[in-house]
Amino acid sequence: MKRSISITLDDPVLERVKALAEREDRSLSSYINLVLRAHLEALDEEEHTGARRP
Repeated sequence: MKRSISITLDDPVLERVKALAEREDRSLSSYINLVLRAHLEALDEEEHTGARRP
């Protein structure tokens, strides 16, 4: 299930994320979801292995 939310981003962050989404031919929403999912998976992996990223 998907939910709609509203967020506030700094202009430089938004512009960079927009460019990356466009480069991958994704919507901004889809790209942000993809990046957040990858980040959460990395955090889960750190918890399971005890490893921490620098």
